[in-house]
Amino acid sequence: MENIDDKYFETKCVHSGIKEYEYGPVVPPIYQTSTFKFKSAGHGAALFAGEEKGYIYTRMGNPTVEAMEDSVAELEGGHKALGCGSGMAAVHTVFATLTQTGDHVVCSHAVYGPTTTLLNSVMKRYGVQTTFVDASNIDEVRDAVTSKTRVIYIETPGNPTLAISDIEAIAAIAHKNEASLVVDNTFMSPALQKPFEFGADIILHSMTKFLNGHADVIGGVIVVKDEETYREFRKTLNQLGGVIDPFNSFLVHRGIKTLALRMERHCESASIIAEYLVSHPAVEKVMFPGLPSHPQFELAKKQQKGPGGLISFELKGGCRAGQNMMNSIKLFQLAVSLGGVESLIQHPASMTHASMGKEVRTAAGITDGLVRLSIGIENVKDLMLDLEQGLEKVDKVRDVVVN
Repeated sequence: MENIDDKYFETKCVHSGIKEYEYGPVVPPIYQTSTFKFKSAGHGAALFAGEEKGYIYTRMGNPTVEAMEDSVAELEGGHKALGCGSGMAAVHTVFATLTQTGDHVVCSHAVYGPTTTLLNSVMKRYGVQTTFVDASNIDEVRDAVTSKTRVIYIETPGNPTLAISDIEAIAAIAHKNEASLVVDNTFMSPALQKPFEFGADIILHSMTKFLNGHADVIGGVIVVKDEETYREFRKTLNQLGGVIDPFNSFLVHRGIKTLALRMERHCESASIIAEYLVSHPAVEKVMFPGLPSHPQFELAKKQQKGPGGLISFELKGGCRAGQNMMNSIKLFQLAVSLGGVESLIQHPASMTHASMGKEVRTAAGITDGLVRLSIGIENVKDLMLDLEQGLEKVDKVRDVVVN
């Protein structure tokens, strides 16, 4: 007979992070307070000294935030998590904790645009150098590592090309060179991918996306594997101040309850739509981990439990064709972000990755004609009809270069 403590993932989504609270609420309450009262002067001193557990100030810890953090940590198989005010706050906290002047970072080309910008601007000004590589090519990763490399940072699948990196192989490279492997697991969520199982040292998410799932929260999270690492990250996060607030933590924790169910629908519908796009005459190429034509299809089957809900595709008419299509759709919403219950469409070259510059985008495989879909949980037949009528209006026009 199975052990009741060894819960299935779907059950963990519903119950993780929940403790016993006064009055016995089924849902953890929102502790909407900036500060907490001490029982005595001695109690306050003991809390600040770390001799007793408790809460002092919400920037340093809050029961509602902690419940959400514990939930994500459990789902990822980590020790603890740190809630951040945004995905970029999480990214900044990672690099601020793991690097210092003179250090080197290896980062995959296919990442969220502002991550590239952060490394090329703020971190560069602080003396941290970055080499960008095609992380789906192990040789490129290995060749980029130097004696000063402290972090290898990857998104897998990458944004927006959906290139897949071999977590296990890159972890081996990182550890051989005494570097940390950081994996942005936003696109998969712990429902579909567990980077710690393949050797990752740090996991982060933009919780704005699949973890919350309802497009009403800005938040990020960092998951670590041991107490010492947690304390180092907590110290940095407390000083930077990029923490998440109790109300947004409550919303994320609520969203997580349906994560497993939502991911099933995202994957199912995205697979159907990707197959449709492959056969459409207006489409040049489709990038989706669930298609056998994907360059890392076999790797995706190894380290992912599903293909995910993101599809990127290239239109034959380039940028102008993409703009025409996006101006024609009705059900898909023209908006950045991803991972919500609603389906979204966007043009990375002129939107989420515009800050990278054309040369960097081209190196990352982000062409001017690339369109990215985030498939929601609507009926897939309605989504197909919308794409069909939108693609019918795509003019085969000369490409317009995006600057």
